[in-house]
Amino acid sequence: MKILNIRDLETTEVYREFLRVPSLSLGLYTHEVGASVPQEPHTEDEVYFVVSGRDAIEIDGADHAVTNGSVVYVPARVTHHFHDVTEPLRVLVAFAPPEGSMAKKSAL
Repeated sequence: MKILNIRDLETTEVYREFLRVPSLSLGLYTHEVGASVPQEPHTEDEVYFVVSGRDAIEIDGADHAVTNGSVVYVPARVTHHFHDVTEPLRVLVAFAPPEGSMAKKSAL
């Protein structure tokens, strides 16, 4: 068991993973105003929860506005990225199974 407070996870890094167990991983993305974040599609399903901020996320060619409280599900292998950050963005991200774990299996 692990209990954390999002305030204790602050980082100057763009991404900080803070939990990894066999079935999922959790991390915190931090993006400053004006950021456009290039991403490659992940091999795992993802759920984003916008803790604070405002921007847009492009998913499979379509733009969607997100702000505090938005929850976004992105299936594995779907093209997506955050862009047009207008308020500093903090996003909790969950990967299931853990980030990178399916890439290792598909490379075999």
